[in-house]
Amino acid sequence: MADVAQRAQQQQVKEQTFIGSVLSFPFHFIGVMFLSLGGAILVDWLCLYFLWPEAGWHHAKGMLDHELAWLSQGFLSSVVVQEPGHTATWLVGLLYDWLFVKTGLIHWLTGMQQLAAAGPRGELDLRYMAAQGITTVQTYGLSALFTVLVFCVRLVILVLAVPLFAMAALVGFIDGLVRRDIRKFSAGRESSYFYHKARSTMLPLALLPWSLYLALPFSVSPLLVLLPCAALLALSVNLTTASFKKYL
Repeated sequence: MADVAQRAQQQQVKEQTFIGSVLSFPFHFIGVMFLSLGGAILVDWLCLYFLWPEAGWHHAKGMLDHELAWLSQGFLSSVVVQEPGHTATWLVGLLYDWLFVKTGLIHWLTGMQQLAAAGPRGELDLRYMAAQGITTVQTYGLSALFTVLVFCVRLVILVLAVPLFAMAALVGFIDGLVRRDIRKFSAGRESSYFYHKARSTMLPLALLPWSLYLALPFSVSPLLVLLPCAALLALSVNLTTASFKKYL
């Protein structure tokens, strides 16, 4: 009776753990998105200070143009969104209108830039000094805003790439089942240690493109990031399924 009660308690704990994991996954995902956005802005600011101070916020705007070009050329059709390039362009235009135009930020920054370029009117021109400081802040502020737009475009690309990762995981799962059956019928050696190690890599590899690609401070073809990540995820699922044991 004690063994039966203990097994029932362990099964209940496992069910609660699984339900808790499912319910907490959206919050973990949102947390990863905010961390990726903050990391992208921080990395862009560091590169702006050390690597390309002359380019200023124009580097981030150039990244936005490149990302939109990648999206328009590489994702002509999708099962997730119709006309991905048009959808991303509409989303960026909407965000630009809300962040720059409707808030009056672009007109205010343009006025401060003209005031700073006009030079001081006297030995102690507070407006000129304030404009100089605001111009410096403008560079980092506009860079951050364009980084947010780049983040949104890359997020659209990752959403469009979800079928790729689902297919990679499915292929790895099916091949892993075949390898597991071959191991069982050929009396192969089983290792729960290897299974747990392989299983622990699945979630980090699934979240890797959502953190790595979103935080890159330069434009790169999405295929150079998404294909290796999908292959690693398929390998992780394959090894996890192939090394699965009934009793762990």
